[in-house]
Amino acid sequence: MKNTIKVERAKKSMTQEDLAKLIGVSRQTVNSIEKNRYAPSTILALKLSRIFECSVNEIFQLEEKD
Repeated sequence: MKNTIKVERAKKSMTQEDLAKLIGVSRQTVNSIEKNRYAPSTILALKLSRIFECSVNEIFQLEEKD
């Protein structure tokens, strides 16, 4: 699954640490999500959606291999 978290974060001039604090996870978790090493829970995906003011589907896209 690919995502646009890094792009969305840049649009809001946020660091990984800033985003991590807003969603209640570590900076390492944000990094892992951005690098597609970790798929977030539904609740976490919804929190990201709220912060970036877009749908979950706009942030996360399934790939053929998924």
